[in-house]
Amino acid sequence: MADNNNINNEMPDDVFDKTTTDRIKEVDLQKTMESDYIDYAMSVIASRALPDVRDGLKPVQRRILYSMIELNNGPDKPHRKCARIVGDTMGKYHPHGDSSIYGALVNMAQPWSMRYCLVDGHGNFGSVDGDGAAAMRYTEARLTKISMEMIADINKDTVDFVPNFDETEKEPAILPSRYPNLLVNGTTGIAVGMATNIPPHNLREVVNAVVKMIDNRVLEDRETEIEEILDIIKAPDFPTGGIILGTRGAEEAYRTGRGKVIVRAVTNIEPMQNGKNRIVVTELPYLVNKANMIAKIAELVKLKKLDGITALRDESDREGMRVVIELRNDVNPNIMLNKLYKHTQMQDSFGIIMLALVNNEPKVLSITEMLKHYIKHQEEVVTRRTKYDLNKAEERNHILEGLLIALDNIDEVIKIIRGSETVALAKEQLMGRFGLTDVQAQAIVDMRLRTLTGLERDKLEQEHADLLKKIEELKAILADRKVLLGVIRTEISEIANKYGDDRKSQIGQDDSDIDTEDLIPNVNTVIAMTSLGYIKRMSIDNFKAQNRGGKGIKGITTIDNDYVEDILMTTTHNYVMFFTNTGRVYRLKAYQIPEASRTSRGMAIVNLLQLAPGEKISAMIPVKGFEDEEKCLFMVTKKGTVKKTPITDFSNVRKTGLAAITLRDDDELIEVKTVTKDAEVFLVTKNGMCIHFDESDVRITSRSSIGVRGMMLDDTDEIVGMQLNTQGDSLLIVSEKGYGKRTTLDEFHSQFRGGKGVKCYKITEKTGNVIGVKAVNDDNEIMMITNAGIIIQLRMDEITIHGRVTSGVKMINLDKGVTVAKIAKVREKISDGDHDIDNIDDVSEEVEEENITTADDDEE
Repeated sequence: MADNNNINNEMPDDVFDKTTTDRIKEVDLQKTMESDYIDYAMSVIASRALPDVRDGLKPVQRRILYSMIELNNGPDKPHRKCARIVGDTMGKYHPHGDSSIYGALVNMAQPWSMRYCLVDGHGNFGSVDGDGAAAMRYTEARLTKISMEMIADINKDTVDFVPNFDETEKEPAILPSRYPNLLVNGTTGIAVGMATNIPPHNLREVVNAVVKMIDNRVLEDRETEIEEILDIIKAPDFPTGGIILGTRGAEEAYRTGRGKVIVRAVTNIEPMQNGKNRIVVTELPYLVNKANMIAKIAELVKLKKLDGITALRDESDREGMRVVIELRNDVNPNIMLNKLYKHTQMQDSFGIIMLALVNNEPKVLSITEMLKHYIKHQEEVVTRRTKYDLNKAEERNHILEGLLIALDNIDEVIKIIRGSETVALAKEQLMGRFGLTDVQAQAIVDMRLRTLTGLERDKLEQEHADLLKKIEELKAILADRKVLLGVIRTEISEIANKYGDDRKSQIGQDDSDIDTEDLIPNVNTVIAMTSLGYIKRMSIDNFKAQNRGGKGIKGITTIDNDYVEDILMTTTHNYVMFFTNTGRVYRLKAYQIPEASRTSRGMAIVNLLQLAPGEKISAMIPVKGFEDEEKCLFMVTKKGTVKKTPITDFSNVRKTGLAAITLRDDDELIEVKTVTKDAEVFLVTKNGMCIHFDESDVRITSRSSIGVRGMMLDDTDEIVGMQLNTQGDSLLIVSEKGYGKRTTLDEFHSQFRGGKGVKCYKITEKTGNVIGVKAVNDDNEIMMITNAGIIIQLRMDEITIHGRVTSGVKMINLDKGVTVAKIAKVREKISDGDHDIDNIDDVSEEVEEENITTADDDEE
């Protein structure tokens, strides 16, 4: 240590160079960090993490697509190794590492990440379970057809090119983007101090919004109101589907640039044997990892937070997603589903931040501002393309004019060329003789001999005429902005027609959305339900009347041992009340029942109502409202108990249902109707007995009461139906083997309730027991439904009137082993205010709800 000190002490002063000390500068660390960090932040914001509002791409994505087009890697060419694509992109345009480039390339090829993929991947590009893609040396890729629209006309001076990082290449500052990619595919990016999260949308909807804005400008010369856009684009459209709950969150985001949408998995509750149910998940919210979600459910079951799940498995395959959750037979599947929504990502929120670069500055934009910037970009692209095409057309036309002059004077031209020692002299003489330009003279001396033929001359003249017409059209586009907008409208509409598809994400109902019903037209509809509890809503156009004795049409595709049990007609805005065999009542608006085709099975009712295990729907009645104090609900049980309760008692039916009647052991509620004063009740039993009494014989009781005896039954007998005198002038009684008859109501004398009644049908081995009863008029029609799912519709004026103790006639031909399961009245008189219309098919959507009498409702 001492030696070192001596050395230092002995060193001469001139060893320290004065210039070295002069280069040391004192700086303020705070100011330096601020300025350097701001530079870094701006670099991340403008050159890495945020998309441009014009083409919706981040720089890395734009560079990948441009590198692929330079590699001639289009959709009509073979796939190229991703390592080659990544290498070209990194070496020419994006020197930030291969992992970031390959990650962006993979993302653009994943159909669960992008609504319309820009890259067509070949090989392992990961999965919705979160599996990563294979290494880039194993995978291949090429551009998709729709990505070619992003780059279309890029070689026509449509966009600016800027030097790359080392100024050895030129790269596009923006892509032409023939469709609004920012909204269509969305994007996610985290910059410094800000982030963007734009969801994907349906191509057709976004293009329709652009077309609407252009039409308003061209036809009405006005700006577009945001309400007009919201009518077209109601919500995002995620590539993984799912159900978006309501439109309020999306509307807020479209107006302000920020909002939140709730996305729920698509599930179906399927009944199993032994009274068990299973929840089947077929679609998940956007960006939800399926494997992680299944692991989360398993963890919650292990921790006893989800009690009642007996099996959990992933049955997904190439056909689609299918996650099966089996439940114990004592578990309410709807309650379990709500728990899954609460505790797992089966329900997830997507926070929307519509942040993009506008003139290289980050801005939060409304949806109209985004579309305006896109249209402005397209105006510039089409203008520059038109100028380019016009310049090329004028250049070619200039040459053609010279060639045509030469052809008109071909002998002299040949003489000049042959007499000239050099090409330059020949051009000079041609220019002096015919007043040609240098370009025209060059074209003439380069002209081939075949141009002298008559056919070639005709081609030149035709090309010249076509060019003049094209030049006129191009000048018209440049001269008038409305014509220019018309070109944009035509081109973008063609793209929507070519690549557009239907929505993948459904727009469901949110409990907080009070305007949903206003958006649904109030029209007539038919609701059908099977014995195993599958329900659907159908258009009334599905059914046509047939003659008596026909074979019928295929009504519903049912599973084994299932058949259509109940059909009613109502309007979409009416309530449908569901009474169960256990005496509880639930209700839905008719439009909440999913619409389906005539031949489809429909949806299990447990998806819509929170039914308890073993609980089945025994009666459906349509109700307009619950304010009429004179209306009552009249109920009858299988053992002959009847009950009358004011309809006002049912004005607040909870989602979990409400007790409608207290039942004795081994009894079930089988039918419910609305009644008013002076109604007369007819009860018909399986063994062919009928009792007729006034509704006033039954006193009004509360919801929770048991009721009173309506009919005394034998031990083997039970009630099969209840009808009111207001529903028709005769009783149609049908047996299980397809026989039936009509008997006038006058033949059933009125009694006091509680009696045994009188004989109403002659039961034989040929007819079988009574299966159903309906009060009808001549102009009514009924549907007969068999346990094989066949439906036949019959006019009542074809069914003859018989006495009480008869069997009637054959109404439907049944195959061996097939029986009639149910009958339903499907046509009633409907008043339009001025006259009665017997044919329901003629009723327009504008029929007022007050004037519609629905099937199996009271007719006064």
